[in-house]
Amino acid sequence: MTTLRSILLFVAAAGLEIGGAWLVWQGLREHKGWVWVGAGVIALGLYGAVATLQPDASFGRILAAYGGVFVAGSLAWGMVVDGFRPDRWDVAGALVCLVGVALIMYGPRAAA
Repeated sequence: MTTLRSILLFVAAAGLEIGGAWLVWQGLREHKGWVWVGAGVIALGLYGAVATLQPDASFGRILAAYGGVFVAGSLAWGMVVDGFRPDRWDVAGALVCLVGVALIMYGPRAAA
């Protein structure tokens, strides 16, 4: 159950961070206005809060693993929201990142 909770928190964090950055992008680059930017800033703040809910207590481990989730999530966001079509190298890179996430977060460790 702890692994499932961790994965769900990573997915929620990715949605908030990527979505927040996208909202800021839309507000500034696509000239949709400051309401979009403000919503993005709020989402980015919530991302930071969600990241603290991970069961592992190591900040460095959580953020290192989350980096891989962010890579894969960003490509998925681009596909769903912006119609981006990843090539095989994008997909391969995202899979490598997700393997890294699994090793960092869920690999066997000696008892402390």
